[in-house]
Amino acid sequence: MLDWDEYQKQLNGRSAEIAKLSTETLRVTRCFPSANAKTTHVGGKVRQLICLAAAVTLRCEGCIVFHTDAALKAGANKEEINEALGVAVAMNAGASMVYSARVMDAVEAKTSAATA
Repeated sequence: MLDWDEYQKQLNGRSAEIAKLSTETLRVTRCFPSANAKTTHVGGKVRQLICLAAAVTLRCEGCIVFHTDAALKAGANKEEINEALGVAVAMNAGASMVYSARVMDAVEAKTSAATA
């Protein structure tokens, strides 16, 4: 397993290097977490739980470490985080089925075109 604190420090360091080369790149990525942050309809904790579920489905370790930290700081507990992860697992399995159906559709289209 990763040393998540060290990993987060390393990502922060690399991000600083990227920022020196391209301030716009880092500025844009820092805007995303604050999207809709001024509204209070779901609150910071729920927003971070959603971010965690998305991070898992995207398989983004950097997103996982930053949003885990943010979720805990926003007051999420282990059980709430686990529930969000359950949603991610359910969605990813469903997404796999949907994209499997698209593959089969593409196969059918390609084989129909080849025989026509």
